[in-house]
Amino acid sequence: MKTQAVQAVVCSALGALLLWAPAVTAQQPHQPRIALKLTEEAQAKQQDDPNFIASLIQSASPASFRLSAPEEVSVDPILTSQRLDDLEAKVVPTGKFNTFKVPNFNAWYNVQVGPGGSENQARNVGDTAAQNTTGTDEPRLALPKDTLELIHRLHKLPEVESAHALYPGPPPAVNAGDDPRNVWQGYLNAAPQGINARYAWGFPGGDGAGTNIIDVEQGWNLNHEDLAAAGITLISGRNQAWFAHGTSVLGEMFMVDNQIGGVGIIPAAKGRVVSQHRDDWTYNTADAILDAAAHLSFGDIILIEAQEYDPVSGVYYWPVEIVDVNFDAIQLATAMGITVVQAGCNGGYDLDLYTSLSGKRIFDRSSPDFRDSGAIMVGGANPAVPHTRWWGSNHGSRMDVYAWSDGIDTADSDDVTGTADWYTSWFGGTSGASPIIVGAAAIVQAMSHARHNTKLHPIELRRILTTTGGTPSADPPNDRIGIMPDLQAIIDTIFSGANDTSDLYLRDHVGDTGEATTPTQPNTSHRFTSPDIIIRQSSLPHPATTLGSNSGTESNPSLSDPILPGHAHAVYLRLLNRGSSPAQDATATVYWAEPATLVTPEMWHVVGSVEVGEVPEGGVFVVAPAVEWTAPADSAGSGYCFVAVVGAGTDPVPVPALTGGFEEFVTGVVQGSNNVAWRNVGVVSAPPASGNGTGFHRFSLKIPGAFDDAREFVVRGVGKLPKGSKVRLQVPQGLAGTMGMKGCAHRGEDGQGIVVVGLQPGETVQIGKGVLAAKSVADCQLQVKVPEETYKGEGDYEYALVQEWQGVEVGRITWRFGPVAEL
Repeated sequence: MKTQAVQAVVCSALGALLLWAPAVTAQQPHQPRIALKLTEEAQAKQQDDPNFIASLIQSASPASFRLSAPEEVSVDPILTSQRLDDLEAKVVPTGKFNTFKVPNFNAWYNVQVGPGGSENQARNVGDTAAQNTTGTDEPRLALPKDTLELIHRLHKLPEVESAHALYPGPPPAVNAGDDPRNVWQGYLNAAPQGINARYAWGFPGGDGAGTNIIDVEQGWNLNHEDLAAAGITLISGRNQAWFAHGTSVLGEMFMVDNQIGGVGIIPAAKGRVVSQHRDDWTYNTADAILDAAAHLSFGDIILIEAQEYDPVSGVYYWPVEIVDVNFDAIQLATAMGITVVQAGCNGGYDLDLYTSLSGKRIFDRSSPDFRDSGAIMVGGANPAVPHTRWWGSNHGSRMDVYAWSDGIDTADSDDVTGTADWYTSWFGGTSGASPIIVGAAAIVQAMSHARHNTKLHPIELRRILTTTGGTPSADPPNDRIGIMPDLQAIIDTIFSGANDTSDLYLRDHVGDTGEATTPTQPNTSHRFTSPDIIIRQSSLPHPATTLGSNSGTESNPSLSDPILPGHAHAVYLRLLNRGSSPAQDATATVYWAEPATLVTPEMWHVVGSVEVGEVPEGGVFVVAPAVEWTAPADSAGSGYCFVAVVGAGTDPVPVPALTGGFEEFVTGVVQGSNNVAWRNVGVVSAPPASGNGTGFHRFSLKIPGAFDDAREFVVRGVGKLPKGSKVRLQVPQGLAGTMGMKGCAHRGEDGQGIVVVGLQPGETVQIGKGVLAAKSVADCQLQVKVPEETYKGEGDYEYALVQEWQGVEVGRITWRFGPVAEL
């Protein structure tokens, strides 16, 4: 077995090291190599004086180094194989901090203390034994004591931000070189070809050690020659069907690191299986999922290798969460802190177009109907670079990530005799892609545990896999299968130590994970409809229970009441923290503004601020104390715009009023900060007071220009109203001329010229486009009539006016028609 071979190699290497070490006296100096990062001020000093670092090393070195001159310390850049500019160009903006900056690798140095050379890297037996303090009988390698002392001393210097040893050690546990088929496992290779599991194997946890995975499907050959030693066991259900399929899935993840076959992505992880064919002779996917969850702990992973029938059409090849019971099971597993990886399935369907039996677009992230189980959904691509979408893969905005769906080399079996020595080079589909993603997820979890002694919440893990580096498909706008994770990018970014902090955010819309966008990644998906700003006509007796985690209301965007003129209201906020540590002393401030398609800081009026306290990491909803707001007496039911700003010590509150101009407001606040959220939603739960439901609602609003310069804007209408509705927009004649709005012109009650533009109640249309003067404000009125049954229905009916600048949605105001949620 290769495990024995690796142990022999390691023991041989250690033995050689220890046998050679006695020739080195206890007084002989070590010659370590140090990675050193300077502060910005110290970096400038090093640039002026090439001996600056050498002097720091000389002053901090223990006596055993016996450095007598700066010339005994050599200093080089930490990066030598790549240009820094090229690396920075590939950094993917994560939006994790509104003050995020690309790490300054110019401040990192590779420092050799002494002349170097392998002969100076030796340690003696006493040094090694003295640091074996793990409390176990297993040998532990450790840095020489004087090298460790040097690092500690350097850390205390005000000129040093970070320091650690660049010191050789034994090879990592995964040794794929003698697995004869590993050369065909291209999905293990570096990006853009694969996920770069080979790179991860060089780090603690990079082989998946300490992570538990359960595969949920129908059958497996657990006695396959390259799986038997992995000790995979059946937890429950009957190992009944599709043995070849399950065997190939397990092979991708767990093939043993031996001298036969291939090697799994995570050979040190613990794998088990649960069958959908239950012990009571039923076929029950939800039960299998929850039984798997019961056998796992926070940070573990469930892989669902299954498809489902569409309840609407009855056709197959849909993700299992298309049915509510499976969705609920997955959501519960996610709430338990278990990551669920779900095959996106092989129907070739556009999931965004799917409408459920309730008439809801549950897979479309841009829809208010979208529901998020928390699972990582996997699409499929062809193995050749650039990766085109595999012909059978389902696709759409719900897809988080993709991986190979063809040409996968892995273990194989048959479905009759259970052959134990077969392999295939042609496994595929999203069934083949999903185990690759499980491998990537397990590596990130195991490395998090190895580095931080903690594992990640499923939502945070999904965010990392979908936003930190990664390989896009050949045509992302049309492929719509997400990205393929790049483990090297994740490791170099997430585990560099720079991101150990909190990251507060308010969701912009249901399905938002706190990811900020950039001008090249415009987000037009209901940014101004935050479900975490909730306005009630009276205070709630138990807001944390009613609105917080496990309340059942987390994804409900319709929790606000209609605004009552002159009445006091309670404004509640729900805060999330997607960082890696708790946010301490969090604060929140609420502002209100008159209804407008663009709400810039000079229009904000302070409602009040509250102390929130601690917001834990891990996807926990924390409800802030209520902020009281009294609506103006003349509000006339038009609704108002609300802005919430949150922050904590390491995640500061962004400054509301910006002096850098409109562009800075858009990029720095609207797009660049997840600490700010808007809720520009009017709730309409009854017919207008006059006309007994036969007349029009009349909503006053403003269409403003930018606060700094004349700029070109587009105004759109986005209609999602039922059949029989009517919509029209009344605007000043001057605005209509400026923006090319076509309609019926006449005189208003004040004698001023107005234009009434007829709009489509169920479509998205461009109403106008033109240059608006700086600080201009046009008083307008949206007039809407809907059938009376609209107020009683279960559907979410709404109409929105959107303002865009340079293709980016910079403002939106929405009126939602229907019953108010009962809390």
